[in-house]
Amino acid sequence: MIKTVGVIGAGTMGSGIAQVFAQSGFSVCLVDVAPPLLDRARATIEKSLAKFVEKGTLTAVDRDAALGRLSTATAVDCLSAADHVVEAIVENADAKRALFASLDTITRPDVILSSNTSSISITALGAATRRPEKVLGMHFMNPVPLMPLVEMIRGQQTSTGSMRIASDLCVRLGKTPVEAADYPGFIANRILMPMINEAIFAVMEGVGTPEAIDAVMKLGMNHPMGPLTLADFIGLDVCLAILNVLHDGLGDPKYRPCPLLRRMVAAGRLGRKSGQGFYSYSP
Repeated sequence: MIKTVGVIGAGTMGSGIAQVFAQSGFSVCLVDVAPPLLDRARATIEKSLAKFVEKGTLTAVDRDAALGRLSTATAVDCLSAADHVVEAIVENADAKRALFASLDTITRPDVILSSNTSSISITALGAATRRPEKVLGMHFMNPVPLMPLVEMIRGQQTSTGSMRIASDLCVRLGKTPVEAADYPGFIANRILMPMINEAIFAVMEGVGTPEAIDAVMKLGMNHPMGPLTLADFIGLDVCLAILNVLHDGLGDPKYRPCPLLRRMVAAGRLGRKSGQGFYSYSP
C-alpha cells in the first residue's frame, strides 16, 4: 500500500505534484538541493491551497492537514522509507539517469521509480537501474493541482503490474491516467511542441503578431490559451529542450527548433519566469 511519497525537484512541477499527493492523504517528502527553492515551494503550495479554501472546494481543516503531511529535505537519503517516488528535476537526460541510479540504491527494491519528464526516454532511465520493470513515466500537466491528465509512459521493460499500480495511484489523486509509448515527446509534446514551434516561425516571418496568432487559435480553434502565451507559461527554455529531444530522437527536420526560439532563450527571455518572453510580465 502506497502511503509515503517522495518528490524530487521543488520547481513549478515538483511543488504541484507534492501538493496533489499531500491533498490526497499521502505523506510527502519534497527534496531539492537548494533550501531557498524548498521555501518557495512551500509558500507556493500554501498560496495554492488558500485559493481552494477561498473558492470553497477545500476546507481550512483539510488545508492544514495537507500542509501537515508535507515535509522537505535537501538530500534523497530521506526517501529510503518512501513507497513511491516521482522525479521532477531539470529536463536533462544525464542528470535524470544519475539520479535514478542513486535512487535505485536508496529505495526499497519493490518501489516504483517514476519520472515527470515531458520528453526523455523512460527506457534509458530504467536502464540506469537494476529495476527497469519498475521505472515508468508519470507526466503531470501544468498547473498540476488543476489539470486532470497524467500521461503514463511505459518503457521498454516496464511491467504491466507497475503501470497498473501507478495508474491506480493517479486515480487516487483524482487524475485521469492515459498511457503513451516511449517515443520522444510521448503523445502530449509530440503534438503540442510542433504547434508552438510553428507559431514562433509565424512571428519570426512576420505572418502575425503574437497577439494575432494567439487570438486566431483561441477564437478560431477554441483553444483556452494561445500557443505563444502557453509557451511563455511553460518556459521557452523548456520548449527548446523538448524540441531538441524530438529533433534528435526522431531525426525529422519538421521538429527543428525555430531560430527565434533559440535566440530568445540565449537572451534569457524565457517567458513568465524571467518576466519577458513573447509578452511582458510584472513581477
